[in-house]
Amino acid sequence: MRYVAAYLLAVLGGNSNPSAKDIKNILGSVGIEADDERLNKVISELNGKDINEVMNAGKAALPLHKRVIVISHLHVYFSAEEKKEEKKEESEESDEDMGFGLFD
Repeated sequence: MRYVAAYLLAVLGGNSNPSAKDIKNILGSVGIEADDERLNKVISELNGKDINEVMNAGKAALPLHKRVIVISHLHVYFSAEEKKEEKKEESEESDEDMGFGLFD
């Protein structure tokens, strides 16, 4: 499931044809080491297919609780990325104004 979720993250990020290296980078960012055999299986099954069609075809076969798990994993990943960006922006802002606001 993690390989499919990472593949979907890559597609959602604008990479319509993710490679094994792309998927490994995504999984590695959360501390998961990829199994090449499983990774290659997922890529061979999904490569070149419209991900929306694949999801719609499999939607009925996937139990609701597993759909919720996938969505929650995606939310956690994107939330962590947003927090990183916010912290970076805050630190840049505080460096510029030295902690004092113009209208404080």
